[in-house]
Amino acid sequence: MYVGAIFFPLLGACLAGFFGRWLGDRASMWVTVACMALAAACGLGAFVEVALNGLPGVVPIVTFIDVGGFEVSWALRYDTLSVVMVAMVTFISTLIHIYSVGYMSHDATVPRFFAYLSLFTFMMLMLVTADNLVQLFFGWEGVGLASYLLIGYWYEKESANRAAMKAFIVNRVGDLFFMLGLALTFWTFQSVEFAAIFAGVEAARGVTFLGMPALEVIGVLLFLGACGKSAQLGLHTWLPDAMEGPTPVSALIHAATMVTAGVFLMARMSPVMEYAPLALAIVTVVGATTAFVAATIGCVQNDIKRVIAYSTMSQLGYMFFAAGVGVYQAAIFHLFTHAFFKALLFLGAGSVIHAMSDEQDIRRMGGIWRKIPITYAMMWIGSLALAGVPFFAGYYSKDMVLEVAYAAHSGVGSYAFLMGLLAAFLTAFYSWRLIILTFHGAPRADHHVMEHVHESPPVMLIPLLVLAAGAVVTGFLFYPLFVGAQQEPFWNGAIYTAAHNHVLHDAHEVPAWVPLAPTVVGLAGIALAYALYMFAPGIPGQLAARFDGLYRFLLNKWYFDELYDAIFVRPAQYLARAFWKTGDARLIDGVPNGAADLAVQAARGAVRIQTGRVANYAFAMIIGLVLFVSLLLYGAR
Repeated sequence: MYVGAIFFPLLGACLAGFFGRWLGDRASMWVTVACMALAAACGLGAFVEVALNGLPGVVPIVTFIDVGGFEVSWALRYDTLSVVMVAMVTFISTLIHIYSVGYMSHDATVPRFFAYLSLFTFMMLMLVTADNLVQLFFGWEGVGLASYLLIGYWYEKESANRAAMKAFIVNRVGDLFFMLGLALTFWTFQSVEFAAIFAGVEAARGVTFLGMPALEVIGVLLFLGACGKSAQLGLHTWLPDAMEGPTPVSALIHAATMVTAGVFLMARMSPVMEYAPLALAIVTVVGATTAFVAATIGCVQNDIKRVIAYSTMSQLGYMFFAAGVGVYQAAIFHLFTHAFFKALLFLGAGSVIHAMSDEQDIRRMGGIWRKIPITYAMMWIGSLALAGVPFFAGYYSKDMVLEVAYAAHSGVGSYAFLMGLLAAFLTAFYSWRLIILTFHGAPRADHHVMEHVHESPPVMLIPLLVLAAGAVVTGFLFYPLFVGAQQEPFWNGAIYTAAHNHVLHDAHEVPAWVPLAPTVVGLAGIALAYALYMFAPGIPGQLAARFDGLYRFLLNKWYFDELYDAIFVRPAQYLARAFWKTGDARLIDGVPNGAADLAVQAARGAVRIQTGRVANYAFAMIIGLVLFVSLLLYGAR
């Protein structure tokens, strides 16, 4: 069961990838779906066994590296943290696979898509079940590779190729910091195994590196690595461009796999992070700032998938500042509930795009809610959960995140609480802006497109209905286990909380207005969206014209892309052009006769000497000997 949960997706990827032409499109789709369903069954069984029955363990597979005294085993670590991720990833991925059967049915290379999708899932599962940092890094790089393949899946489009390269390169920046953190962890603990690292934390608290506490440096480096995968401010620029991939890819990246890897890393390394207060403060500030900045950008975007993508970036900020104040349980709880309603929103957006003949601009939609009522209802449920409206899943997890930020009783905690409240207001606003512009008002699409608007087939709607159920019930069902009265026996040591950390306890005793505030600001955001886009639709255009500078600032995503282009891209291009035109063309090929041409001519001359005749070689040796003796005698005189 434990092995099957991880390796069934790999089996599906291999069958579709290597035998897809022989199996055909339909067989390739359903083989991967069947393998994912088996993985999900195993994952749910493992959740019951490990998390609910309290039976964690490690499943050894094989020795991965054995060089000198350095040995790394390939093993599956099954504790509550791992099994929560395994169950969530396999379940959500199975639904996305089923949805993809309908969404990708007319694609030209179906087996390749499903092979990549299953490979993506396998790599994430390898990451969350890793028993050491090297194995985790394998999965870390694997999801980066799979995301590159899936974002650039439609490689005929130049924009898809550029988006795939951008995601790959930006993530390499984060991965550099991860590798440095891994190396420093080995230097500090003389091991990369989690058991050895966690057991040695107390002894390592006095270790310094370059005059700084080693645990602090490790915490900062690992967080910078997490910023790349989880699109935190600074290394977030790849995320909106990743929408170039098919919609099921967006759902998988944003709900269950790649972007959650950084949050998982923070929770997995909680024994180290708990003794790195400066690193945690940085995590809190960056996470809170990310939540707010992404929410402001989401308010003015016009691509339906980009709006939801920025909501992912914002919600990830919530998860990080929950981890930053030391309540990793709240971060994982929000990650868990977010997976359901974010997958629902992306797949719902895919259903809209499918109905609208691949149109993604919400300015060219409107007036379609009666034609696709099930999709409309699903988008409502997903948005209610995202906005934290009682009593949907986000109400429990997002409110918990804000409560722990308030209960931290620190400057960074207060900052996170304030930014979180502002982001909650903006989240509700842009969610209903999207709903109103997409489904309500006069139709703004071409008449020909409107004639063909239709509801999605059952194979796409059934996953939406299941995810909608999750977006409704996962909050109150799992609240007691993740962050409530039963959290200690549930986590069973998988997440470490230091003796000095009382934030989670204090969060249950905050003033009554604190848990009420997110609901109030969320409802205010919804009301503002209705006022501006339903009852006075001319006002947003007037505001955009009046505050043109601010509008363009947000529309251009705070100009991060332009800034990086000026700082990194253009200087790199200038340097490359200088090496090409000056170094290569002028110096190497431009000297008299050309250095490269001289080398070619010299080589041709040397070839003529090699005649293959022994007499010639003997004569050359004799001449050389005579010259050598002559020089020797001349020197002796």
